[in-house]
Amino acid sequence: MELAKLYNYWIVIALMMISFFIIVSHGNLVKKLIGLSLFQTSVFVLYISIGNVSGATAPILDAQFASYSSPLPHVLILTAIVVGIATSALGLALVIRIRAAYGSVEEDEIQRKDNE
Repeated sequence: MELAKLYNYWIVIALMMISFFIIVSHGNLVKKLIGLSLFQTSVFVLYISIGNVSGATAPILDAQFASYSSPLPHVLILTAIVVGIATSALGLALVIRIRAAYGSVEEDEIQRKDNE
């Protein structure tokens, strides 16, 4: 019963393991970027889950509320989402340049051509 209450942490673990598998198992650079993006998303879900306070309300001072939830984790995640989008865009731009230079986005082919 207690494990069912922590379903969001199980989702985070599953997303992290799936994204780690994608990053390690695929040689395609675009697939690796997708795996990194999924890993970032799992970290976002983790921090939002930690920042959740059950029974608390938004930090608006009122006499009827006794417990407040801090908005700081949510604000930090919004900033991290913007940084994640910028990082993904830069990664995709690098993949385009690598494709233009090497003619492929497969890691093995790029390394083989680089060693020649």
